[in-house]
Amino acid sequence: MRIINRHEVERLLPMAECIDAMADAMLAVSSGAVSMPLRLFTPLADDSGSLGLMPGSTLDPPFFGAKVISLLFDNPAKGLPTVQGYVSLFDHETGRPVALIEGASVTAIRTAAASGLATRELAREDARTHGVFGTGVQAVTHIDAIACARDVQEVVVWGRDADKTHRFAAEQSERAEIDVRATDDPAEAAACDVVSTVTAASEPVLMGECLQPGSHVNLVGSHTPQAREADTNAILRSRVYVDLMASAMNEAGDLLIPIDEGAIDQRHILGEIGQVLAGDVPGRTGDSDITLYKSLGIVAQDLFAGARIYARALEDGAGVEVDLG
Repeated sequence: MRIINRHEVERLLPMAECIDAMADAMLAVSSGAVSMPLRLFTPLADDSGSLGLMPGSTLDPPFFGAKVISLLFDNPAKGLPTVQGYVSLFDHETGRPVALIEGASVTAIRTAAASGLATRELAREDARTHGVFGTGVQAVTHIDAIACARDVQEVVVWGRDADKTHRFAAEQSERAEIDVRATDDPAEAAACDVVSTVTAASEPVLMGECLQPGSHVNLVGSHTPQAREADTNAILRSRVYVDLMASAMNEAGDLLIPIDEGAIDQRHILGEIGQVLAGDVPGRTGDSDITLYKSLGIVAQDLFAGARIYARALEDGAGVEVDLG
């Protein structure tokens, strides 16, 4: 079995290649080619976080496996990722475990790559500005992913902590070599051509009245039925797409809360991004459409990303080979 660490994951899985891998994954999901039960989250004994299990199987690439993660909500204050864990891969033909891949880096890259894919498929071709809500790991990777999908000229970042947001913007402007600036007004970030929310908010931080005609939104941060980052108006104004309908109907508070309010019903969700890729569901119909992708993250994304990482590791000898006997 090959063990692949964070630094190797980041080297072996460039963002542009991961976006292509996410396209393969989402097409496979929407065509029914991935066996994938709903993920399981078990609260820790003191409710300080959760243990997550996400199993799945695919024939192409020929692996089954699981992502096992911890979510500790106080970790950012300690300078640690909220999400930690690993992705395991087993050979489909023999059942032999072939790889154990550091999971926080896979999650950071593939989640942003999924948003990059949705942006590539749904955003206006002339989108040039990117509004980011949040200043964590996903904010970093989303800056990279959206820049892969569109020719971004300016990134506008909003966060609850103004000092941290200004520091973050300065760091990212230098790192990404894009004009990244902080704003104290969330409406300014919401007015960009592409908007990505990657926060830990449980109540809306993105207001629909601030969205501009023709914009595209990636809702990424919330993943429980009780939490949402966007208000009901944002959902009402948008053409809405998801990664997996079954997950959305169980976990996406951004959609479930408006449904419970009676503001929309399930028909307001036009389909999965894989169906857009396959041509089975229409995407953007005009320059004035507001499109919205609700991301929850699914194990197919981890399996397809993990398969790419494993293949590249075999090519250049990355990772540590361990004999399990």
